[in-house]
Amino acid sequence: MQEPVHVRALGAGDVPAMRRMLGLFGKAFDDLSTYVDNQPDDAYLIDLLTSINFVAISAFVGSTLVGGLTAYVLPKFEQRRAELYIYDLAVDAPYRRMGIATAMIEQLKRLAVSRRIYVIFVQADHDDEAAINLYAKLGQREDVIHFDIQPSKSAA
Repeated sequence: MQEPVHVRALGAGDVPAMRRMLGLFGKAFDDLSTYVDNQPDDAYLIDLLTSINFVAISAFVGSTLVGGLTAYVLPKFEQRRAELYIYDLAVDAPYRRMGIATAMIEQLKRLAVSRRIYVIFVQADHDDEAAINLYAKLGQREDVIHFDIQPSKSAA
């Protein structure tokens, strides 16, 4: 019988778990160089993990990190409220299809209520059927067009 999954938000004392989460993302997204090769120092990660505008949620089986989710709080200007954007979410391959991603999102939903966040949103690639199926179970689909705009060094 497998050990139960425990899902929780990470905090200041969880830098090692955050580093394991970065490794999980690098492996899951086949992009180790982005997530592993140039990680910030511990002080930066502590600041990030204690920021009111960043959330990291992890899933553990025993002491093994098997899932991770990161999200950013986006304060709004038109009303005193905020949105929450799920930036990355991954579950280690042997633990997929066990409800872990859903459990991490449910934890995020509870955290959102406690922070008075009015909506959580996420993007999925058109060819990522697993992500699309997961998010379709949890929310309403909106078709949008996403553009990446590169910063410029020229004077404004």
